[in-house]
Amino acid sequence: MKLKNIIAERATKTVYRDGATTVKLFNKDFPKAEVLAQAKNQALVEEIDINIPKLLEVGNIDGRWMIVSEYVEGTPLDVLMRENPDKIDEYLDKFVDLQILVHTKRCAGLIKLNDKMHAKIDLTELDDTVKYELHTRLTGMPKHNKVCHGDFNPSNVIVREDGEMFIIDWSHVTQGNASADVARTYLIFTLAGKKELAEKYMDLFCEKTGTKKAYVQKWLPIVAASQSVKGNPEEKELLLSWANVVEFE
Repeated sequence: MKLKNIIAERATKTVYRDGATTVKLFNKDFPKAEVLAQAKNQALVEEIDINIPKLLEVGNIDGRWMIVSEYVEGTPLDVLMRENPDKIDEYLDKFVDLQILVHTKRCAGLIKLNDKMHAKIDLTELDDTVKYELHTRLTGMPKHNKVCHGDFNPSNVIVREDGEMFIIDWSHVTQGNASADVARTYLIFTLAGKKELAEKYMDLFCEKTGTKKAYVQKWLPIVAASQSVKGNPEEKELLLSWANVVEFE
């Protein structure tokens, strides 16, 4: 396998296109258990009737683990938004509908969102008092079992030429409360400097689902703390400020 066509580069992996497949090649020091967990997540999500690339293979090249999936021919939604600013509202509407569709699904084999977030909170640089308050708030949130993508943003939605949408990168998928997933997407927009779009997104989701905005906002410090564990230095500072400034009930 000769990998030359780079699609994306991240701190822990490089993603290539190889003909009709996508190859996610991890760094040599990336834990094997995490690679296998990501592959398992993708295999589980394949069973819930959502458009996603099918998992084809898990392997190893020169000491580096890889996950091979189908390649979906199309354009990332974030590119379409950037190239067609006059259609932002139309794209955002479809984006929210797609996330709502994901939240209607159930997949018992996935890790529970609350369990993952409790563990992440313990790993943060926050002081023990704030950690305690975050754990307490998380414990008190309603327990759901909806499929939550965990990194739902326009760059992870591929739009084919016929308009069909596919969702990629299920590395962070869990089962839990959909509002936590919405809080994560809101933070993604905010961290990218798109505060106005973030507000429009949250308002639209809440309107379509009948969810109170204040309820989603209660998840923000929990999700921010959880995301700060692996965030880059600039993001980490902002995320920790989100977790610190909120007045806990």
